[in-house]
Amino acid sequence: MKAFLTVIGRDRVGIIADVSNKLAKNNVNILDITQTILHDYFTMVMFISLENSDMDIASLQAEFADFDKNIEIRIQSEEIFNSMHRL
Repeated sequence: MKAFLTVIGRDRVGIIADVSNKLAKNNVNILDITQTILHDYFTMVMFISLENSDMDIASLQAEFADFDKNIEIRIQSEEIFNSMHRL
C-alpha cells in the first residue's frame, strides 16, 4: 500500500530526521518528498510505501499521534487521495 504523509507545523530543527527515523523503524519506505518553509511554518509531503512494513495506515497514524504538539501529521492512502482529487 502507498500513502501520502503530510506534515504542517512550527518549524524546528530535526523534523525531517525525526519523521524519517520513525518511518525507517517501522520499515516504511519514502518514495518521494517535498518540503518548504512558509514564513515560520514547516510543510512537507511524503509519498510512502508500506509494502514491506507490518503496519497499516491506522497503526502508522497512531504511531505519529503524539509526535509533537506543534506539528500536525496526517496519513492518507494513495487510493483515497486519488479519489478525492480527481480532475
